[in-house]
Amino acid sequence: MKKVYVNEDWCLGCHLCEYYCSFANSGESNMIKAFNKGKKTTPRIVVEEGSAINFAVQCRHCDDPLCVKGCISGALSIQNGIILVDDTKCVGCYTCVLSCPYGCIVTDHEKVIKKCDLCASNSGTPACVQGCPNAAIVFEERS
Repeated sequence: MKKVYVNEDWCLGCHLCEYYCSFANSGESNMIKAFNKGKKTTPRIVVEEGSAINFAVQCRHCDDPLCVKGCISGALSIQNGIILVDDTKCVGCYTCVLSCPYGCIVTDHEKVIKKCDLCASNSGTPACVQGCPNAAIVFEERS
């Protein structure tokens, strides 16, 4: 299965992946409207900056996901190897946030969790990969 991988040696820390992710999941067809004043968007990928290294953190779609096991409401499920969130079932307990060993699940202004779904609903290559100017984020299959 293809997954998103980050080459931290190539990451510039520009945060463009966050913007492209937010836009792709905003429901808008125009980026300007997606980031209009008053609208709140939540990226499902977050760039962690360090003094010598930058790293984009997103869901790793684990083979044995602790977040899915810890979800008390059944909002998290695995479909074709992708861990998906059903917003209508999430009760905002954040057990999954505490369970994820990688810190890949984020919360938003709606008090439900958000996480990378590999742009499954948007089809094709994830937006963060397409928007990375330095090809630090790739979507590929690895053994």
